[in-house]
Amino acid sequence: MSNAFKLICIIFFVSNGYAAIAQNNFVEIKVIGDQRCISSNGSPNHAMGQFPNRGNPNRFKSQNVKICVDARPSIRGRIDRRASGSGITITGIILRPGTADWFDTSSPRGFSRDSSSGWNLEGMGPKNTLGLDRENAHVDNRGLYHYHGVSTSLVTSLNGTLLGYAADGYEIHYIGEKAQSSWRLKNGTRATLPFGTYDGTYNEDYHYVAGTGNLDECNGAKINGRYVYYATDTYPFFPRCFLGQVSKDFKRR
Repeated sequence: MSNAFKLICIIFFVSNGYAAIAQNNFVEIKVIGDQRCISSNGSPNHAMGQFPNRGNPNRFKSQNVKICVDARPSIRGRIDRRASGSGITITGIILRPGTADWFDTSSPRGFSRDSSSGWNLEGMGPKNTLGLDRENAHVDNRGLYHYHGVSTSLVTSLNGTLLGYAADGYEIHYIGEKAQSSWRLKNGTRATLPFGTYDGTYNEDYHYVAGTGNLDECNGAKINGRYVYYATDTYPFFPRCFLGQVSKDFKRR
């Protein structure tokens, strides 16, 4: 079983000071044995923002991306939180909502890779600290374009609700407001530096409150006896924990 398609989309426009460009998008999806492998050139199927920008010093680079996940996933009975990303879209773009940055008063930028503060920077925070474009994505130090939140252009292009595959192989769907996360902002203020009101700047500003939405802690639910994850417009945006076996391609290094 295989599914390959090539979408050529070269666009450049400037509107209200926003520049965007998209290059050739290529993706191939194959199921071989018990693995589903998605290969792409790392370019999205829509216009992307201009990089570098004020919050992101990196430059986009088209590159070979290959991710393999379980084609027949099963629930293992325990939650796995040790993954370097949420999954990959059917267009071959990595879903990586988390960051490796932490609040750090000694850093000129206010954050660094030093985790001692205990406050992990949220990529979709209210100040767009990491220079995300209009598709809730940016590029890392390797030039890899990846999503921190739901891309409007991506979901508009979908033929159905399947957005991609999670790190453990389960499907990720987008159904808009019909899927409601059960993660909520905490009430009150932070007890330690950086202090201030819980506003979503850090992952620790949120907590899981079972039953406040229709999704579980990992942003998933069973539909007609079948477990799937959902991409949501609110935190955590994509699954950040997994019920199945996480692929080695998403194991933290």
